[in-house]
Amino acid sequence: MSVADHCLRSRNYLNLIVIDKQPQLQWLTMGEAQAHCARGAGVWPMYSSQPETPDIVLACAGDVPTQETIAAAWLLRRLAPEVKVRVVNVVDLMRLCPADRHPHGMSDAEFGEIFTASTPVVFAFHGYPGVIHDLLHGRSAHERFHVRGYMEEGTTTTPFDMVVLNEMSRLHLCLDVMRYVPHSLAANDELVAHCKRLLVEHETYIREYFDDLPEIRDWAWSD
Repeated sequence: MSVADHCLRSRNYLNLIVIDKQPQLQWLTMGEAQAHCARGAGVWPMYSSQPETPDIVLACAGDVPTQETIAAAWLLRRLAPEVKVRVVNVVDLMRLCPADRHPHGMSDAEFGEIFTASTPVVFAFHGYPGVIHDLLHGRSAHERFHVRGYMEEGTTTTPFDMVVLNEMSRLHLCLDVMRYVPHSLAANDELVAHCKRLLVEHETYIREYFDDLPEIRDWAWSD
């Protein structure tokens, strides 16, 4: 609603709003959403297990990637609580650019405050992964960003199956976290087994019931 309000109030711009037909969860209050959209990007401490000194940054841009990222953070809290996670959401993609490349670009200091200076970042994006890498060009240590996005996979299928086919599901994001966190934290067999088992169960279930698994379809954040 905050983005729509901004678009409707703006003048001398061409705004295009794209939204899907699926139910959407609400992550912020209206006041929080307005403040976040004004910044364009920021840390969401309410979904982070340890926003101050993270082992991994889970970043996202887009409605479905945001849901999958927060669901991944929720899974990590339960099955890998030793991994310190920071959740970052990006509304204005141009904020990722260096300040000398775009007027909305962040300074190096602000960028470091949000993404840290050296922590691995798993970034879920609703478009092509290369877009994020292009926007990050010129940032120091940009190779620590590992982007999941649209891979031109999909057909008439369930909502969750679309993200599974493009390897951007909460389960793929959790497996990425285990791949990029320090080795001492990555030996979490329970989380890896859970993610791989659910991917197999998902494939079987949608072919029998033409719907997503209830624990996926009905998921909501809980502390």
